[in-house]
Amino acid sequence: MSTASHRILQPAGWPRPKGYANGVAARGTQVLVSGMVGWDEQGRFASGLTAQVRQALANVVAVLAEAGAGPEHIVRMTWYLLDKRDYLACGREIGAAYRELLGAHYGVAMTAVQVAGLVEDAALVEIEVTAVVPD
Repeated sequence: MSTASHRILQPAGWPRPKGYANGVAARGTQVLVSGMVGWDEQGRFASGLTAQVRQALANVVAVLAEAGAGPEHIVRMTWYLLDKRDYLACGREIGAAYRELLGAHYGVAMTAVQVAGLVEDAALVEIEVTAVVPD
């Protein structure tokens, strides 16, 4: 997969990852989105991991829009999770939320990490994003 400003990096002979890319080369204006948690505009947290992921992704989309960017410009995501077992158990629902908010944009270099805690006590996930908007 490749666009004029993004090129997916897939070493020969490597298995293709599902739902993300091994690497992405991009050219354009970088948009760096801080870690977004699953709270709304009033600072109220959604209930449960899937709902928090959905809200965090909606928050990412809102910040991207401020830069004239959209989900198609995302080249890197890092997910910080409190419980990887909960994340794996909710995989189908989280995938649906991802597709609903970001579309079928899987050409993203992605990392998911289980952490001991997040700064916001009610947060179950925090997602940070790098996007590149073509010049």
